[in-house]
Amino acid sequence: MDRDIRTMDDVLRLLDGLFAPEADRWTSEGAAWWDGFYADRDRAVPFFVAKPDEHLVSYLERGLIAPGRALDLGCGPGRNALHLASLGFEVDAVDLSPAAVAWAEDRAREAGAQVAFHCGDAFGPAGDALSGPYDLIHDSGCFHHLPPHRRISYLALLDRLLAPGGHLVLTCFAAGGMGSELPDVEFYRQSRLHGGLAYSPESLRRIFSDLTEVELRRMHDEPPESPYFGEAFLWTALFRRDARA
Repeated sequence: MDRDIRTMDDVLRLLDGLFAPEADRWTSEGAAWWDGFYADRDRAVPFFVAKPDEHLVSYLERGLIAPGRALDLGCGPGRNALHLASLGFEVDAVDLSPAAVAWAEDRAREAGAQVAFHCGDAFGPAGDALSGPYDLIHDSGCFHHLPPHRRISYLALLDRLLAPGGHLVLTCFAAGGMGSELPDVEFYRQSRLHGGLAYSPESLRRIFSDLTEVELRRMHDEPPESPYFGEAFLWTALFRRDARA
């Protein structure tokens, strides 16, 4: 007889276990799936290219965010982390996949960029090693791979690491563009995440209601010759954590 539920962490781990093993792309157990995804660096995957997100460039050019300490969640091969470092940010970057981190480190060496890469689960021990506060937390594609209950972990990470006055830059699947639009409860009934969760503007505003919305729009669709990454099936959002009185 198991009666082990005592803390919120116990509840979150129990809910993690409701998903089939092949659905796990958000804990350290999912690293092998991502290693396979990143194994062929020459695959025609849009975000494999060494280009920063178009909206991140726009926020910087418009002065909506300024250089400081930055954390890149789910950094993949490091394209946004390297862009931030090139503009004077002090950057920490974290990803589950050793293959992704190795690729990002190779790119950093080639570019002569200074980025502190961390391999592991940002919501587990690897996250405990991150030292806030950060003026910017950047997430291009991590949030939509989390199961619904792990939004609690995500918000807790923001609460712990995002500086007062700091910004969250978020990119995630847009309802009607890409990602599953099933109700939250159906993911648990089916033990799957169907490749990622789609979000509406209203759902993002509700989830991040403790932050102030600066901008929320569809990502611009950038042509192949553009120096920036952009796909119209994604939302882009800039939220600010207001300074405490």
